[in-house]
Amino acid sequence: MKLVIQIPCLNEEASLPATFADLPRSLPGITTIEYLVIDDGSTDRTSEVARELGVHRVVRFPARRGLARGFEAGLREALAMGADIIVNTDADNQYQGQDIGKLIEPILSSRADMVVGTRPIDNIEHFSPLKKSLQKLGSGVVRTLSGSDVPDATSGFRAYSREAAMKLTVLTNFTYTLETIIQASQKNITVAAVPIRTNGMLRESRLFKGMRAYISRSLGTMFRVYVLYQPLRFFLTLSALFGTGALVLFGRFFFLYFTTPGRPATCSP
Repeated sequence: MKLVIQIPCLNEEASLPATFADLPRSLPGITTIEYLVIDDGSTDRTSEVARELGVHRVVRFPARRGLARGFEAGLREALAMGADIIVNTDADNQYQGQDIGKLIEPILSSRADMVVGTRPIDNIEHFSPLKKSLQKLGSGVVRTLSGSDVPDATSGFRAYSREAAMKLTVLTNFTYTLETIIQASQKNITVAAVPIRTNGMLRESRLFKGMRAYISRSLGTMFRVYVLYQPLRFFLTLSALFGTGALVLFGRFFFLYFTTPGRPATCSP
């Protein structure tokens, strides 16, 4: 059983060594572990540092394409490397590598095809109260749209079976986290969630500039994905709303037509 751990990177020469050092070298049920770095057009020495650390494969984009494109490229490359299980983790050392064994266990035991690590949101010190509330609200919306039971929809610490990775196609440009959960429900991919731990913050997020940008882009992503994978339900709901409004107006017209006395005709002198 081969595990490939992929790490999307953007200018991570400073944090990548700590992230890589924390990754497991062996795990129960796994015969081979290989490491993959996807360099999203970094302007520093990220690719060189990855090779110096002993990463098995480095995929480098000549210019920045975004996290979603890097994740997608990582899945395809990991499959080409012969992965039976693919784990995605962040290069900023947010997640604890020791939890990868816990993350892949539902796949090894054939209980799930995709596993999402659930962060202890309430206990993360560098998350503001507003961000914690928005994380929970956003995860609730994704659960409603997908019919899944994932408490932390934006967590990037995930594991995929080979079969699940072959079914997924990331179409959005912002982030893969929301789309893959919603898409999984449409492709009969069994999703599980396990509690994981986090490390202290090494740097600010580079995915978005400010909370307003994060909210607007996340809502836009969820809307596009829902329309894409549930077009019949979406347009039926939309037509029902307009149809209900039209019926109300017609009902009002007929009510007034039959209940309002007509004005008597008058003759001009």
